[in-house]
Amino acid sequence: MKEMALHILDIIQNSIRAEATCIILRIEEKPSVDRFVIEIEDNGKGMPEAIRSTVTNPFTTTRTLRRVGLGIPLLHQLCEECEGKLTIDSKEGEGTRIKAIMRYHHIDRLPLGDMVGTLYMLIMAKPEIRYIYEHDYEAQGFRMDTEQIVEMLDGLPINHPDILTWIKSYIAENERALYK
Repeated sequence: MKEMALHILDIIQNSIRAEATCIILRIEEKPSVDRFVIEIEDNGKGMPEAIRSTVTNPFTTTRTLRRVGLGIPLLHQLCEECEGKLTIDSKEGEGTRIKAIMRYHHIDRLPLGDMVGTLYMLIMAKPEIRYIYEHDYEAQGFRMDTEQIVEMLDGLPINHPDILTWIKSYIAENERALYK
């Protein structure tokens, strides 16, 4: 994968397959202390212990169409290459939390990539899911909660083209503001 946004999309797709109704994505960028963290938490089905303990192995997958699962193993490998770690907490019937930590300035750390497009695509494809996005860069922070947006829409669907266009520009504007 060429950017972190693709890893994030892959992990969130796992949450969607696990029937999550709420997915929380946290990104923490702290160049001053050489720290980069991605955390994805969901309220889906969770993983049985037998799966959770082997999920970083590419030959562990719950999919029936193919016999390999590369998303979590690739993220695990990237964390290790960037002198970090990947932790997975999951309880059946309660959900899963995946936390990827790596050195911010490590030469092998991928760029964050297109978070605007990633979030846009997720909201467009699965508008019934509540997405909470928190992104911190040093002392700056941005938070978006689709539940709050839906409340303001007064019945208009969140995946209406005009609303999606606004969401896209809203995220882009706040992402740019983080780095100023």
